[in-house]
Amino acid sequence: MASDEMRDEFRKAVRGVKPLRQPRRVALSGPPPAPLARQRLRDELAALAESLSGPVSLESALESGEELAYLSHGLPRQVLRRLRRGHWVIQDGLDLHGLSWRQAAESVAAFLRQCVARGLRCVRIVHGKGLGSRNREPVLKAKLRKWLPQREEVLAYCQAPQAEGGGGALLVLLKAKR
Repeated sequence: MASDEMRDEFRKAVRGVKPLRQPRRVALSGPPPAPLARQRLRDELAALAESLSGPVSLESALESGEELAYLSHGLPRQVLRRLRRGHWVIQDGLDLHGLSWRQAAESVAAFLRQCVARGLRCVRIVHGKGLGSRNREPVLKAKLRKWLPQREEVLAYCQAPQAEGGGGALLVLLKAKR
């Protein structure tokens, strides 16, 4: 009974209402087109533009000041290129996070001596990006730029690939054990 009363009330409420006209649209057949990833396209174009406007030569890349790189006097540039491209397997590593520059200096010297004694050729030194330092600047990165070329056992070094630490790490090529 309650439903009959509700139905009557509903009919009274909508008594003067006229139905809407049918829209003049055609029903599409088939699946809708795939969405277009516009942001992805913008990102790819930006990456392409950045790669084209980057340093043209190895010399200009080394002079940019952003990437650490060193090649011992008399060695061909191909050595540095091979080091960057992962020609040598990383055989050991040292992490300097949390160390003062004095502690880091001692650790690096001891680590390099041990690596040469063990006959290792390629090692990674993680210096960090300086986010925990006072001015949020990479203190140890600047120190390594000075320390490593002074070491007799160091033939070359360069910034590690992104997967190996990127701007917070170095790959170091050592002299072969005699």
